[in-house]
Amino acid sequence: MKKEQRKKEPSIRKKAAIRRPEKENEKQDAPNNEAVRYASLGGLEEIGRNMMFYEYKDEIIVVDMGLQFPEEETPGIDFIIPDVTYLERKKASVKALIITHAHYDHIGGLPYLMNKIGNPLVYTTSLTKEIVQRRQEEVPNAARLVFKIVKAGDTVDMSAHFSAEFFSVQHNIPDTIGTILKTPVGNMLHPGEYKLDRNEKGESNSLEFFKKIGKRGVHAFFQDSTGATRPGYSVPEQIVRANLEDLFKQAKGRIVVGTFSSLLDRLYEIIKIAEKMGKVVATSGFSMKTNIQISQNLGYMKIGKGVMINLEEINHYPDNKVLILCTGAQGEADASLMRIANGEHRQIRTKPGDTFVFSSSIIPGNERSVQFLKDNLARQGAIVHTSETIDIHSSGHAPQEEIKEVIKAVKPKFYIPIHGYYFMRATNADLAVQMGMKKENTIIIDNGEVIEFTKDRALITGETVPCSNIFVDGLGVGDIGEVVLRDRRTLAQEGMIVVITTLDRKTGKVLKNPDIISRGFIYLKENKELLDEIRRRIRGIVGRIPHYQDVDSDYIKSIIKDQIGEFLYTKTKRRPMVLPVLIEL
Repeated sequence: MKKEQRKKEPSIRKKAAIRRPEKENEKQDAPNNEAVRYASLGGLEEIGRNMMFYEYKDEIIVVDMGLQFPEEETPGIDFIIPDVTYLERKKASVKALIITHAHYDHIGGLPYLMNKIGNPLVYTTSLTKEIVQRRQEEVPNAARLVFKIVKAGDTVDMSAHFSAEFFSVQHNIPDTIGTILKTPVGNMLHPGEYKLDRNEKGESNSLEFFKKIGKRGVHAFFQDSTGATRPGYSVPEQIVRANLEDLFKQAKGRIVVGTFSSLLDRLYEIIKIAEKMGKVVATSGFSMKTNIQISQNLGYMKIGKGVMINLEEINHYPDNKVLILCTGAQGEADASLMRIANGEHRQIRTKPGDTFVFSSSIIPGNERSVQFLKDNLARQGAIVHTSETIDIHSSGHAPQEEIKEVIKAVKPKFYIPIHGYYFMRATNADLAVQMGMKKENTIIIDNGEVIEFTKDRALITGETVPCSNIFVDGLGVGDIGEVVLRDRRTLAQEGMIVVITTLDRKTGKVLKNPDIISRGFIYLKENKELLDEIRRRIRGIVGRIPHYQDVDSDYIKSIIKDQIGEFLYTKTKRRPMVLPVLIEL
């Protein structure tokens, strides 16, 4: 197995700041065999990489297996997946995997991790199954999955001690489910990611269902924190639909809508509006086209004949009759929108008067790339609309007032904020306290920390399970560690300098002036004095080595690297990567 490394933790992370039950936080020497153990392998310190498990004796139920998209400090990485070392050691105990919905931060790890944990039975809905299946086919050597299709209202015995009741929740992708996990110590409520549905009168069927769950008794409530810092209520989809329709009516040329390929409810609404207005719809982006086709095949989208066209056909129609659905609203470098903005798209060139609509929120960390995208489109004469100026996007994550309503309805004994950065989860915990929860019963933990639930207690044990970030880079899984990432960051920030020294094999004498190559550090032609000094120092370093034939060449390289590195820092206050090369003649 390839070596798996932990990504370097930010220095600001402080475990001491975590709120825990005031009287229940003593460490235990051994696990309590009568307790249900819970831990997250991802999703509690980031947006994405969602994966958690519940364990009782020799049975484990896993919920979700997602990926996290790379950050600035992970250059060259395709994405990040959870560390399943703990589950791999206990693969015989893993009885089931529940997938709540088909967003990549909940399904993206399956092709890489299912074989490691014994390829357990996957419980999910029809649409999620098809999207997961298609994803498995795209990754070489991915496991052949075995599915059990479930729907709202189903109750399934997953093992001797765990059963699950599934219910439907409103997210921004169809077939999203929540779970009531029935355990020996009580009901564990995991609604997944949701927002409350509301009709014109403000009534919510979802809220009424949560009230029914509360009457049955909820031991622990695991609540998504992604929307916990956002005040108020969700923007109703009716308003989003009406605003999109108004923008489409105002558009005099082509309409290009950028959004996530997994926002299938939104995509369907946009297609229906276009159909109503007599427009044709093309898609740019493989994942978006695939997801729409899957939704059509399963009957989730009923689209009239002739509405959907191939992208190559858009020039056969008047501009005011064309709507294009695009991936890349987060400013991804290789996605359709960025290629359009850069003039690199094969079928689409921006025209003055084109209307670009960003029907999505900006994921934290993508602000600069999205701003560049909008600027580039505006420079070319496009009209750009975003959710910052008009309600053309509604998050699928419940904001503060909806979270508070659900807490009041459910009345759990214990409340565990999940999914999100620490501040999001801390804010979520405070919402529970505002609704009358005891502070000591709102429990914030980080990835890898273990809670043991008994019928009357929830105890943070002090035990941790492995929860490193596993990096996927091309076909490599887990073979990129902190050393490689550090080198990549150094190259990106400080550049590199290669020092080539030719030596006499017998005497160790420098035969000619060392050659120096610089990339991203200095411009050689303008730094002749610095280069001459580097050469003098190399000759001095080698000349001071007695009995050259008895000295290992790696030792000489390390001395050159260290001393030239220190010299360059003294002169420039920069630390480029120094790569010594020795040629012996």
